[in-house]
Amino acid sequence: MDSALLEVKQLTKRFGGIVAVDGVSFNVRKGEIVAVIGPNGAGKTTLFNMISSILEPSEGEVWFKGEKLTGTQVHRLAAKGITRTFQNLQIFESMTVLENVMLGTHTKLKTTIFNAGFRLPVVKEDDETAASLALQALESVGLQDKQAEIAGNLPYGLRKLLELARAIVLKADLILLDEPMAGLNDGESHRLASFLLEMKNKGHSFLFVEHDMAAVMKIADRIVVIDFGVKIAEGSPEQIRNHPKVIDAYLGKELE
Repeated sequence: MDSALLEVKQLTKRFGGIVAVDGVSFNVRKGEIVAVIGPNGAGKTTLFNMISSILEPSEGEVWFKGEKLTGTQVHRLAAKGITRTFQNLQIFESMTVLENVMLGTHTKLKTTIFNAGFRLPVVKEDDETAASLALQALESVGLQDKQAEIAGNLPYGLRKLLELARAIVLKADLILLDEPMAGLNDGESHRLASFLLEMKNKGHSFLFVEHDMAAVMKIADRIVVIDFGVKIAEGSPEQIRNHPKVIDAYLGKELE
């Protein structure tokens, strides 16, 4: 595998006297799927939000492709090759499925406010490009037949797949997924797992937080375990399955 794509270095976050994340470090390499697991309240979401620039670390740094990412504005991440999904869905319910994904193509387009105002030819060209990219992303997650439906009418599981399609439409180098399996039925979970493995084989990298341990063990190359904000273990699924600290802190008999 290539050298580290994402480097998380001693990330720490304090909220007053509470240390939510305490000196967590790990890497994600190109073409790798890394999962972050831990009990409720372990600090997973806080860690994720620091990596994606939603929260500023109290200490530590995040590096991406050899460039310091800490302090980067959230809206600039996509242009750098990072995108993410959220545990609470971020879709536009009154727009169609296709239109929702088209919105995710903005960094690939040439249209400016001036161009759009005068409806120059580049605007039509960008519309066609956005629609083509969006349809490809929908096909990847099996939603191409739903492209004309209003997003708000989709069941929860399909909304999750829609948000994933919007995250992958730009074919980012690194995709951050916040509980991607939550709310999916068995068929949807299987489809998503297969898709992530297929994307990984094409060189894409994923970092995800997840409670579905069957999915984690199936698709993760490495697993990072945190408890009370501290990293207590890191390794392959087999190593984590048998790690005594992990069993004591979180998994118990679930992995026996």
